[in-house]
Amino acid sequence: MNRVTALISGVRLITRTDLTQVASYFPFTVPGLPLTCHLARFLATKQGKSPNNVQKVKRNLDKQEVEIMQRMTVSALAQAMNKDFDHIFEALLNTSMDLDSLEPQSILEEKWIKEVVKRSGMKFKWAKLVESKERENKDTQRRPPPDTSVLVSRPPVVTIMGHVDHGKTTLLDSLRKSQVAAGEAGGITQHIGAFLVQLPSGEKITFLDTPGHAAFSSMRARGALVTDIVILVVAADDGVMKQTIESILHAKKAHVPIIVAVNKCDKPQADPARVKQELLAHDVVCEEYGGEVQAIHMSALKGDNLLELAEATVTLAEMMELRGDPTGLVEATVIESRTDKGKGPVTTAIVQRGTLKKGCILVAGKTWAKVRFMFDENNCTMKEAGPSNAVEIVGWKELPSAGEEILEVESEKRAREVVEWRCYQDEQDKQKEDLQAIEVKQQEHLESYKKDREPLAHLSWRQRKSALYKANRKLMAMRPSEKVEPQELSLPLIVKGDVDGSVEAILNILDSYDAHDQCQLEVVHFGIGDVSENDLNLAETFSGTIYGFNVGVNKSIQQVAIKKGIAIKTHKVIYKLIDDLKEELSRKLPPCTVENVIGEASVLAMFDVTVGKKKVTVAGCRVQKGQLDRKMKFRLLRRQNIIWEGSLTALKHHKDDVQVVKTGMECGLSVAQDIEFKPGDEVVCFEETETPQLISWDPGF
Repeated sequence: MNRVTALISGVRLITRTDLTQVASYFPFTVPGLPLTCHLARFLATKQGKSPNNVQKVKRNLDKQEVEIMQRMTVSALAQAMNKDFDHIFEALLNTSMDLDSLEPQSILEEKWIKEVVKRSGMKFKWAKLVESKERENKDTQRRPPPDTSVLVSRPPVVTIMGHVDHGKTTLLDSLRKSQVAAGEAGGITQHIGAFLVQLPSGEKITFLDTPGHAAFSSMRARGALVTDIVILVVAADDGVMKQTIESILHAKKAHVPIIVAVNKCDKPQADPARVKQELLAHDVVCEEYGGEVQAIHMSALKGDNLLELAEATVTLAEMMELRGDPTGLVEATVIESRTDKGKGPVTTAIVQRGTLKKGCILVAGKTWAKVRFMFDENNCTMKEAGPSNAVEIVGWKELPSAGEEILEVESEKRAREVVEWRCYQDEQDKQKEDLQAIEVKQQEHLESYKKDREPLAHLSWRQRKSALYKANRKLMAMRPSEKVEPQELSLPLIVKGDVDGSVEAILNILDSYDAHDQCQLEVVHFGIGDVSENDLNLAETFSGTIYGFNVGVNKSIQQVAIKKGIAIKTHKVIYKLIDDLKEELSRKLPPCTVENVIGEASVLAMFDVTVGKKKVTVAGCRVQKGQLDRKMKFRLLRRQNIIWEGSLTALKHHKDDVQVVKTGMECGLSVAQDIEFKPGDEVVCFEETETPQLISWDPGF
């Protein structure tokens, strides 16, 4: 007891009764006591208070906070609470709210939002409105119109347009004494060529030669938008054609004056008067008919009246008083862009304002350049290029798209800011498009959800839940097994071209593809330049085909492609590429089964023949048309309804087994199945042959 007394000294004397009460607190056994107890020291707080009256501290449990806002939907509230739709539903039981009309997209009033949070044992707080800080516009724009005092005369930019093979490039060759047409694949222009031509009189004209093929409509439009005058070439022996009309529309849309060059007048079947009359139907009125459009009769091949055409162009340019501003920051337009093996990304541009020099910082689309070199159409180095000059620019970080606007900026830092801003703007626009697509999809899902719920609207929520569970369980049981092979046929493509305009033309044609129900056409990747290892990797991944237009394929790439079984198809004429693609699509399609009727016979009578121990039903027939061949398939028709289809077990003429029964002959035939023949039935003999199926896509040429 001395040990116990020492432990509790300073409090009070402890008795046996007290020890019994606090036995559970002592950590050891006390001698002389009949029970084992644990001792612990009570800390005295207030004199006179019993240890039984010690105050219990209540734990303050932190409730989960839920951010709420006005006009929350049920699904949004459930997401904020980290619960499901059923939890919200159950929280609103025994309230005045109409639960039968409650849907995931239903908007809740403020009192019901608070009620759900309260009943869920949580507390709410209003969500803070975050003010989005608008990003400063860092884009660059064209300068305001220049002061007339700084304007100087400039050469006209003339675009030669017209139908394919009407002599546009031959005309340009004659003007600049070159042989471009001879070097063009298939004799047709497939790029925009830009040339500065100096006439014998000293005047300079910048010519643009646009493709006349149907595939290059966008390139013709681009040529019209950067030009001052359009020379419309029409063959005197061919007249106004499809691309002629299209060129007229492009010129009118760009508000550009037209000079008509009636070409091939040296041919015997040439009829220039008919050409002018046909142009009247498209509001192109020549001077002979009281209009303002000059019409020059010429022969580009022989060089007849070339000088008259040049003089007409110069005269019209003088009347237009074409003037340009050679000072200040450069403004230009990308005519064409390509990747050169030695130079890297190269663009052909028409300078419209300012003077382009080496070292200028340019921005076009979402890329920029520090001009390293400038070349003319003869690949000669240029020191500077003023308004109306066509120039090749080297120094781009990436390849800009044809048709992009080129603007000069003060520094590389400013160029990066402009590019970053434009990329940011594109991202924002894409996000808006994505949000719109998401909203449309959500609306479709909501309408589908409501449509599925309409038959269950009269049920209570418990009955509806049970019915949906049974329906879903049935659907899961009926779910078909997943198929390893895709059901739809598809042809993945990798498209490579020499210049941006060519790739653009090919993609425009592929956009017109309308036979997706037969075979899916998917453009996996497109780019500019020769076929690379990356193209092979993409083709291998997607099991695709590589189509190249005016591009090269080195031997190592060809060897890897052969090893991996990847098809690389290169072409130099665009319509041949499209024809090849159509053939490839057709090869993907399964063959069609064509049925050819060989003979027809009518059933005259029925009789039974004993063969061994069996009775076989035989139809007595007369061949009315063609012949019956036992090797072929047969069909039994009764009042144009198919009764049976299959092969014969026997074909007899009188009592002899025969292979063929011809027109007018009688025969007996039997089949393996138990078929009831009747007089008047028709028997058709036919064969099935498989023929290749053709794709229905028509690109228009």
